[in-house]
Amino acid sequence: MSNPVVTRDDNPFAPLRKEASAGEKITRKSLTAWQDIRYRMKGNKLAMFGLWVIVAVVLLAILIPILSPYDHFSNELANKNKAPSWSHWFGTDDLGRDMLVRTMKGAQISLFVGVMAAIIDFFIGIVYGAIMGYYGGKVDEIMNRFSEILYAVPNLLVTILLLVVMEPSLTTIIVAMSITGWINMAWIVRGQMIQLKNQEYALASQALGAGHMRILFRHLIPNAMGPIIVTVTLTVPSAIFTEAFLSFLGLGVQSPAASWGTMINDSVGSMTLFPWRLFFPAFFLSLTMFAFNVFGDGLRDAFDPKLKK
Repeated sequence: MSNPVVTRDDNPFAPLRKEASAGEKITRKSLTAWQDIRYRMKGNKLAMFGLWVIVAVVLLAILIPILSPYDHFSNELANKNKAPSWSHWFGTDDLGRDMLVRTMKGAQISLFVGVMAAIIDFFIGIVYGAIMGYYGGKVDEIMNRFSEILYAVPNLLVTILLLVVMEPSLTTIIVAMSITGWINMAWIVRGQMIQLKNQEYALASQALGAGHMRILFRHLIPNAMGPIIVTVTLTVPSAIFTEAFLSFLGLGVQSPAASWGTMINDSVGSMTLFPWRLFFPAFFLSLTMFAFNVFGDGLRDAFDPKLKK
């Protein structure tokens, strides 16, 4: 607040008098919780950099395959292993395919897998965790033990076994990652429900006769969206890396489809002779994961009330 309005008598040594209404004036506009979060996010330069990188990668992944005269399937053996030039900005691979278009098609696959895995984890984790935390007692104990048993099995092992049994495809990868990927989300939601269900607004809604589903989805889950959004944001880079790793091992996306992991695998043997074939997919993979991680860290700090200035 600004200094209150004061008046002074003709006597220079008379005490100052404050006007009664001066102390009640509000000089700063109040902010809602979401406005405050947005304000603090804008102040986090690294998080905003990550957001703009994500937006740029998404736009490039959409526009480049549409605008480019090349496609990621056509083979032009006369142009194989060409260094970056004005004709092929990222060079070409061993079959003469344009590396720029293939890198952006790989971005489409990686972003699709990451976002879909995060969405599935979001819905399963919220429902499972909300039921655990809200009802408590035997329900919480049984459901929590089941999730602990499932979590004890390595996620990567489950994914590889499922991909070996089923035909490798994007759907198989997403399903395999979602089998155990929702558990962290469920535990975070469970902790939030345990903390929020005894708040005054939840108890008042229950006293007024509101049903359990209304209390959960109208009052408790919306108030727990901060940690949920942060967890979803940090799930995406983990899913992107898992897809690239599986494709690198030959268990994910299969050639001639373009994937960052497949492109890295194809270029490892010739990285000393044709380094651009390895550099561009590895660079975009690292850059995208870095952007999602710093953006997620920024969201976590913005949602933390202890970090308010």
